[in-house]
Amino acid sequence: MDFDWKKIVGSVAPTLATALGGPLAGMATKAISSAVLGDEEGDKADIVAAIATGDTDVLVKLKAAENTFLTRMKELDIDLEKIAAGDRDSARRREIATKDNAPKILAAVIVTGFFVVLGVIAFVELPPGAQQPVNILLGSLTALLIQVGNYYFGSSAGSSKKNEMMSRLLKNS
Repeated sequence: MDFDWKKIVGSVAPTLATALGGPLAGMATKAISSAVLGDEEGDKADIVAAIATGDTDVLVKLKAAENTFLTRMKELDIDLEKIAAGDRDSARRREIATKDNAPKILAAVIVTGFFVVLGVIAFVELPPGAQQPVNILLGSLTALLIQVGNYYFGSSAGSSKKNEMMSRLLKNS
């Protein structure tokens, strides 16, 4: 299993980790590379190796890079939360407009899969060597289950309902 270097970055430098998944990924990668390698053009393998050492100096450098990145974003008048909110909003609008059932189907598969794997662990004696892959599967399904819950019961669902209500009000007026 690969080392999850982005999880470490996320716990030490959450803004940089978030930026890695969006339009500012290049800037974030250069900031991380510069912090942990001293060269902003370092490759992924070297970045992962540096973070995997667990050296506290690397973590301190990541935190400093986070602060520098935030300062740079303010200087450039880039609102990271506005970018993230716009991304979420466009995804919501797409789903409303297309009446896409894929999220519902995926959610059902994830929830069902989670409980099936949980049942297998609880009630089936697994052959030698099968426990670790099943545990990895359960861990992955747990992470996905959390995302499903956040999507349907977190701010996404509330915003979707708000949009539907506003749409109905506009049609009725």
